[in-house]
Amino acid sequence: MHAVGTNLKCLRIRAGLTQDALAGMLHVTRQTVSSWETGRTEPDLDTLLALAGALQSDVTELIYGVK
Repeated sequence: MHAVGTNLKCLRIRAGLTQDALAGMLHVTRQTVSSWETGRTEPDLDTLLALAGALQSDVTELIYGVK
């Protein structure tokens, strides 16, 4: 699911957030956000929902990309 990481980075930049700012919103470390974006790890379903809310997007955009 490397696409999730790529989509996450795109949505984060679109929202004008740094990795550190997004991490603070989700109560995780900046390294965790970096790991998601590079595809080293993947967020679980609950975290995907939290990411979508923090990025003011839809979970499908995180999974399939911005339309």
